[in-house]
Amino acid sequence: MQKAYKVVFFILFLSVTLTSCVSKKDITYFQNDQIDQNKVSNSYKTIFKPDDLLQITVSALDFESVKTFNLPAVNFATTTNRAIGTPQQQTYLIDNNGYIDFPVIGKLKIGGLTRDEVIKMLKEKLDPDYVKNPTINIRIANYSVTVLGDVRRPGTYTIPNERITILEAIGLAGDLNITGKRNTIKVFREINGKKLQFDIDIRSNDIFTSPVYYLQQNDLVYVDQNKASSQDAAFNRNTGLMVSVGSIVISLITLITRF
Repeated sequence: MQKAYKVVFFILFLSVTLTSCVSKKDITYFQNDQIDQNKVSNSYKTIFKPDDLLQITVSALDFESVKTFNLPAVNFATTTNRAIGTPQQQTYLIDNNGYIDFPVIGKLKIGGLTRDEVIKMLKEKLDPDYVKNPTINIRIANYSVTVLGDVRRPGTYTIPNERITILEAIGLAGDLNITGKRNTIKVFREINGKKLQFDIDIRSNDIFTSPVYYLQQNDLVYVDQNKASSQDAAFNRNTGLMVSVGSIVISLITLITRF
């Protein structure tokens, strides 16, 4: 009968062990492959997209000539119709067709263009008719990326410098949980109105040559749970039942041994 007890406890122990075991090779970063330096690129270009909120600043030696292109955004009191609060710089929202409405010049198609391309376009339209030798600065006021799934701090993160890698985004989210699936991290990106999915394996150094190593504004990073985590979750849901069954089995064995 002692043998029966040992069998029961061995089964329970084996169930817990198998559901919580995670191989080291499944969780270690950058363990595979050598970095191919010929494929690594440190260049990154921001491409403007619909729903980007832009701050465009025009500067020149003639301060009066640029006032029209640096309009302040103010709030007005409904009762007195007077400006209240501190004026903020005007922002320009790129519409679904890629256009903004810029002072004096009118509608400009900038969706799909890089920062350098938009700056060149504005300079050509302003100089010399409106502003001589203008200096133009453009930044995205609502640049952000989202990290969801099996990470410590899922959420949407604002990126002030408009440049972030997928590793830095994961770092902002507190890194993957031990149960996070590292070989198929998903990056969802919109390009020319189409939603695209990229799969990333951060166990491999190939991540440094991936087209989504540098994230773009509004990218979504999703980390799924690994198989061991799913099994563990299933085990935890049935823990009470397993304990009850085990207790019944032990009780039955005890009763049998008494007769």
